[in-house]
Amino acid sequence: MAIGLIGGSGLYDIDGLKPLEEISLSTPYGAPSSVYKRVVLNGAELIFLARHGIPHSIPPHKVNYRANLWGFKSLGVEEIISVGAVGGISCEMHPGSLVILNQIIDMTMGARTATFYEEDKVVHVDFTNPYCAGLRDILIEAAGTAGLPVKERGTYVCTNGPRLETAKEILFFSQIGADVVGMTAMPEAVLARELEMCCAGVSVVTNYAAGIGGSRLTATEVVDAMKSSLEGLKSLLATAVVQMPEHRSCVCKEALKEAGMG
Repeated sequence: MAIGLIGGSGLYDIDGLKPLEEISLSTPYGAPSSVYKRVVLNGAELIFLARHGIPHSIPPHKVNYRANLWGFKSLGVEEIISVGAVGGISCEMHPGSLVILNQIIDMTMGARTATFYEEDKVVHVDFTNPYCAGLRDILIEAAGTAGLPVKERGTYVCTNGPRLETAKEILFFSQIGADVVGMTAMPEAVLARELEMCCAGVSVVTNYAAGIGGSRLTATEVVDAMKSSLEGLKSLLATAVVQMPEHRSCVCKEALKEAGMG
């Protein structure tokens, strides 16, 4: 089965991937962010999507997350690795860190459409653990095999954007347990869960969050830092994709079981 890869700010392509085709499609929820690129990495087939379009033109609060995830599902994708740039909040999340996320704090609730079920059926998916445990284990093991230092856990607080956060907001986020801050993890992760897809989040810490590093934050440094992390990301992905199981045994594939009401 194909593996989905979502690229965030500064990650619009990865050099060295063998391109097979570009796929344009429409969905019941409108157009995805860009064309899907079917590629091969280390013998495994990936379907890549640039979250913010090519060129980067879609701000995080305007990304059509439902169309993006629906498109992956229609292409037969069952497992997704979502990559994004974040600001570091906790002391160990310094610029250049790769983080295998395990938790989310959603500060976008009500500002973004966050479900496929809002008319004829009420669905409450379990989101206790927002990222697939099996995929996380594969990525952590792959990092060890590739000799890449990674943070094996991290809580991502998702803000609406497009502005960056204030210093006091970051202080508040630190007090409620956030390790990194970004603008795209939600509703992406929960929509994948509603489609019974496995999803893992890999964050690249590109800068310290507001009020921590002591310097002015710029979008340029985010893109530059992401580019400098591409080799590490490629090594991580190339090692991980060959470890993906042919058949899933995790609970993600049954996320809708007993989740519906009415």
